[in-house]
Amino acid sequence: MIVRILREAEAELVDAIARYELMEAGLGVRLKSEIRKMAAWIGEHPELPRIRAHGYRRANLKVFPYYLPYVVWNGTVWILAVAHGAQRPEYWIDRSPSTR
Repeated sequence: MIVRILREAEAELVDAIARYELMEAGLGVRLKSEIRKMAAWIGEHPELPRIRAHGYRRANLKVFPYYLPYVVWNGTVWILAVAHGAQRPEYWIDRSPSTR
């Protein structure tokens, strides 16, 4: 299945990579790699994570404290955010691929 990332989520990814690179050289690159691998996994298994109360699914990263909330819309997986697991839960909930 095709996987797309909303502009807001892409901006969050860029910010997170920059923060981790400031902490330690190469750490941001590792974060980006883990997110890309998880996005590919989601594309292969979009139905596996359970549907949550607001109608989205969520895949947690294994190493970093982030998750990727997503919806399947018109045959495409849309990643809604690159969200930190301990900060502002569901701040992205009003994002929608229907306006893209």
